[in-house]
Amino acid sequence: MENQARERAILVGIQLQNMTDDYFYSSLKELENLADTAGADVVAQLTQKRTRPDNVTYVGKGKVEELRAAIDELEADLLIFDGELSPIQLRNLENVLDIKIIDRTTLIIDIFAMRAKSREGILQVELARLSYKLPRLTGRGQELSRQGGGIGSRGAGEQKLELDRRHIRRRIDEISRHLEEVKRTRELHRAQRKKAGIPVVSLVGYTNAGKSTLFNAMYAYMNPAEEEQVEAENKLFKTLDITTRKMELDNGWEWLLSDTVGFIQNLPHKLVKAFHSTLEEAIQSDLLLHVIDSSSSEREEQITTVEDVLKELGAIDRPVIKVYNKADLLETKPYLREGDVLVSSVTGEGMKELLHQIEQKLFSNVKVHRLLLPYDQSMIMSKLHRVGEVTQKDEEEEGWRLAVRLSDENYGRLFSELEPYFEQE
Repeated sequence: MENQARERAILVGIQLQNMTDDYFYSSLKELENLADTAGADVVAQLTQKRTRPDNVTYVGKGKVEELRAAIDELEADLLIFDGELSPIQLRNLENVLDIKIIDRTTLIIDIFAMRAKSREGILQVELARLSYKLPRLTGRGQELSRQGGGIGSRGAGEQKLELDRRHIRRRIDEISRHLEEVKRTRELHRAQRKKAGIPVVSLVGYTNAGKSTLFNAMYAYMNPAEEEQVEAENKLFKTLDITTRKMELDNGWEWLLSDTVGFIQNLPHKLVKAFHSTLEEAIQSDLLLHVIDSSSSEREEQITTVEDVLKELGAIDRPVIKVYNKADLLETKPYLREGDVLVSSVTGEGMKELLHQIEQKLFSNVKVHRLLLPYDQSMIMSKLHRVGEVTQKDEEEEGWRLAVRLSDENYGRLFSELEPYFEQE
């Protein structure tokens, strides 16, 4: 945003009857942070209490007049609504107020367009944008932007609002097919990893909880000689494309660590749907690290939001370790339940305990067994490769000298066949 003047934005929010004050104002605060991330300066907030949004203009007629006066007085470029505007509401508001208007979903998609770097990420953003824009194409958004571009106009597929709906639907189908291919490739890779016995751990959490910083801290702690880092910055949705690194414990056991996109309140359903192939990494992981900003005043609400998104994704039953991050910013430590870990990605506090908890979750029921297997027992060798991980295989005169990792379950299943070949400790 350095080369483009920041837009002056007014935020508009409705507090419905079932909304608590805490929820409503935390949502507005989050919208302000989203606007800042997208490159806007919030110059005012206008709020209203209603039983439900107005069908015609979202807010009431009196509030529309207030908005008109505020736009003139504050020289605003942009209105951002903390909710989802219907095509009719958007068109009516643009006609009456003669200013560029976006809603929360459009704002988040815009930020995703800024963050996407991989081909898959760019396509996912385009899919979300086109799916959301299709019923809202009026041609007015670009016309009403006083700067020609700016927030709500980034990302592939948005440059030509006059594209007819048939062309957009064709493009949506094309992107969907490509992402299905990506999904199949991911499933193949997951099957290969599972066959190799390498478990996957995914970082999930509220955006800006410090997932990427923790990712870097864990990697540096386990690989002090290496300097490879994931880009981390105090901005919302800094991580959009998944990054994965192989980790190795002191005992030689390996696992993969993945960083994923952050969650927020009211994460738009279309974004969850568009990014499903990416978010499946969390669904299919052997273990989730739920990273929590322990210094946040909205900590409990953010925990609930993440759990709600995981539930929507079908990942709520995955094994989880709650990782309370940013311990260095705390005056009072939070209450921790058994298995929770308090860490600081900056000072390294709690890192040893976190890795111990990960090892317990992933490998507590896995043990290494040593065998001398005669060469004529190739059937048993095939079984070991299929259900375990052969970490050592030396050819000797009597047969294969093996070190095999087996779960307690598979060890019990194969015990009678393996018993004659176990080496004495």
